[in-house]
Amino acid sequence: MLTVEAVDVHYGAAQALKKVSLAAAPGRVTCVMGRNGVGKTSLLRAIAGHRPTTGGRIVWEGRELANAPPHERARRGIALVPQGREIFPLLTVDENLRTGFSCLPRSERTIPGEIFDLFPVLRSMLGRRGGDLSGGQQQQLALARALVMRPRLLLLDEPTEGIQPSIIKDIGRVIVHLRQVGTMAIVLVEQYFDFARELADDFVVMDRGEVVLAGTGEGMDEAAVRRYLSV
Repeated sequence: MLTVEAVDVHYGAAQALKKVSLAAAPGRVTCVMGRNGVGKTSLLRAIAGHRPTTGGRIVWEGRELANAPPHERARRGIALVPQGREIFPLLTVDENLRTGFSCLPRSERTIPGEIFDLFPVLRSMLGRRGGDLSGGQQQQLALARALVMRPRLLLLDEPTEGIQPSIIKDIGRVIVHLRQVGTMAIVLVEQYFDFARELADDFVVMDRGEVVLAGTGEGMDEAAVRRYLSV
């Protein structure tokens, strides 16, 4: 469903991505790993349309995205859960969830009941402001908001960052469930190796803006991957 082919991204004179390629298929989790500053977030932002590419191609469901803006990519079923969550702190949980309606036709602007099955804590907090939630609850809200969009491609940027272990396990269970449903491709950016290893059907390791290792989760060389994660 998603093919990234030799993509370049620049920030002024600095090159953040150098000929980066990956693929993501429905019912599979593609994990992108690497240290801070190697280009993982830039890759997700390029796929979502928040960062222009200067070379290569991004093909989604057989169509090249080219210069499609973020809102058009969202309408095509691409949802990004950004690093830092970026929920609206002054809006209620319910209002935050409803911001996911913006890319949907009016007939689909409802919050699926499955959202509260996956994140039961949110049901009792619908009237609370997003900024009053804990970090782990905000992460669940950010993921739930993305799922309200009915995505077919879900981009997750370090969902375990700064989150307590119990919530990390909950998020892992949600990702496993979404994979098992089989209709969604998932690209997960992660530095927490054990979390990534448990979920990865496919993996890509980046260093200095380039892909240095790639393969299936089953064939992952743990020692080689860890070398690129250590500081």
